This record gives sequence, structure tokens and C-alpha cells, in this order.
Amino acid sequence: MTDEIHITLMRHGRSRADDEQVHEGRYDSPLTEKGITQAQARADDFKAREFLFDMIISSTLIRAVKTATIIGQSLNVPIEKDPDWMEFNNGPLAGLPFDIAEERFPTPKFRSPYEPFHSTGESDWEIHRRGARAVENVIRRGSGSYLVVAHGGILNAALRNIFGTPPFSWIHGTVFVLGDTGYIRLIYQPSNDRWKFLELNPGFN
Repeated sequence: MTDEIHITLMRHGRSRADDEQVHEGRYDSPLTEKGITQAQARADDFKAREFLFDMIISSTLIRAVKTATIIGQSLNVPIEKDPDWMEFNNGPLAGLPFDIAEERFPTPKFRSPYEPFHSTGESDWEIHRRGARAVENVIRRGSGSYLVVAHGGILNAALRNIFGTPPFSWIHGTVFVLGDTGYIRLIYQPSNDRWKFLELNPGFN
């Protein structure tokens, strides 16, 4: 169909924060050498499978931008940055080691999906709405093939919107597990408002 919109949603490669064992979120952590190798391997895989993209849309955080740049250069595809694809705003936890974060900001027994994360971060509904807006902006580009390079939290929010599930609330909800450079391929048909699920690649561990 001529109106088809092909969307591939992909998580970035391994970042330094993964090795540092700290909360990431908006902490602007770069790729490690392993992450760079993963991004190049993913680009090579896309090329071998003859995947064609009209545009790569990237989060503005450097771990996503670097991943997108490596793939864009390998496949000769232009890149645009969209802040709506940034990771979940985890407020004061960004960059904190897990043990220190738990000491300073203990995990509450319950948090409402309407409540900002530790006062200054996003609520579950905020990232859910942002995920919907990010997907809508891709769809409004019209027919074509788009690769989105982003982060686990916002990609999950986008996918929940696509599959019609509510936002993740506290410890309940649907979770899509994507490892380093893991991706999900989808097709949207505007003429009948139909999504087609093509492939899930869990990525590197």
C-alpha cells in the first residue's frame, strides 16, 4: 500500500552508565567502546538485510545520537533530533549510583501514576503522553520508512500507545524488553488505522 509508514523503534547501544551501575534517565552518558561496536554491528546487519530508511529520528541524548550517527553514516541516511524521544525524566536519581539513590531517595511503598517521580521527574502519565506525541509526529511525516533511536523507557511508552495498553503504573503494566540496539519493526496504515507487528529483535545483552 502506498500510504504505509514503516517505523523501526530501536534502543541505543551500551552506555557508560550501564557499566557504572548508576541510574541513567536524563543522565547524558556516552556510549562505551562496546556500545560503539554494537551500533556498527547493527548498521552492518541492517545493510545486509537491505533495510532502507528515509530518515533516522534520534533522541537528543548523546548515547542515542552517537548510535544514530553510526547507523546513519553506514547507511547514508540523514538524522533529525527530537527531544520527545528523550528518556524518562527520573529527576534527582539521574547519575546516582543505585545504593546511594536508595539511601537518599528510598523507594516508596506506592506512587500514583499522576505523581511526579521524586517530585521533579515525570509522572507515568507524562511519559505516556509524550510517547503518544512522539509517535504521532513520526506518523505525520507521511509514507516512508523511519528509524527511531531512543531509550527503553520512552520506547515502552510509545509501544504502549501503539498497542493500546495503559501507562505502566508502579509495578504493574506491559513491558517491552529491549537490550542494546534491540528493535521492533512495525507498519502503520493510515487509511484504515491499522498497525502491523513485523519483528522483535531483543538486541545484545
